[in-house]
Amino acid sequence: MLHKSTDLVVLAAGMGSRFGSLKQMASFGPHGETIIDYSLHDAREAGFDRAVIIIKRAIEKDFRELVGKRIENIMDVDYAYQEFENVPASFTVPAERVKPLGTGHAILCAKELIRAPFCVVNSDDFYGRESFDLIHNYLVGETGCCMAGYLLGNTLTETGGVNRGVCEVDGDGYLTRIVETMGITRESGIPLDTIVSMNMWGLTTDLLPLLEEDFLDFTRTLGDPLKDEHYLPVFIDKMIHAGKARVKVLRSEAKWHGVTYREDTEALRAAIAELYRRGVYGDRL
Repeated sequence: MLHKSTDLVVLAAGMGSRFGSLKQMASFGPHGETIIDYSLHDAREAGFDRAVIIIKRAIEKDFRELVGKRIENIMDVDYAYQEFENVPASFTVPAERVKPLGTGHAILCAKELIRAPFCVVNSDDFYGRESFDLIHNYLVGETGCCMAGYLLGNTLTETGGVNRGVCEVDGDGYLTRIVETMGITRESGIPLDTIVSMNMWGLTTDLLPLLEEDFLDFTRTLGDPLKDEHYLPVFIDKMIHAGKARVKVLRSEAKWHGVTYREDTEALRAAIAELYRRGVYGDRL
């Protein structure tokens, strides 16, 4: 079955606490391009039709001014807002809470705008064109879900530990388990060819009602109402074990670049400059 359209969903409502500022609006390219500029460019080149950007209303004015004007020239863009009022009526968010409610909740804040099989990406991860190609080709040619599986060694930073979804994959290439693992370095003892998730998923719209049910369960059982978050990978892992989803792991040889820490900034700028030198990007996106 071939799908006629595909959406890109960008998670851009995070606070960027370790980086120390709003990474969504930081400049990394020669003309002030942000990571989101490159994600939308690569996604459009891969064949994605439109984007849904999830932000917080508090940054909307600055985001549209500094980023939106450019990305809206790359592809059609809609905006969704991850806010505390977007919760079940039975749940009251504590007034003291500052942290967003997690990536699963973010997707639910955008569910009315998601119209087709969709790729989910973080706003502060530079994934590379290859991975967008893999996800798009699967979504238009297959009927299930998928994820870009990166080699752990291609996703590490010399600056400090990183959090990764360590994956177990069966002989047919399907995800059987994902374990969120914190503070990974080259010295952690995890083989560098281990497949990890960088939160780049290809999902179908029939998962959205299940995500809504799972978020409702989360609100009923959360332990720390100020800090607990509803994570998309945790939800997907649950669906796999419940037999409600199958996720094909699409192995990507791409090298991830990101800004987990402020000190990663220059390394990312250098990596992007090298892509321009090699002709991957033209003078203007």
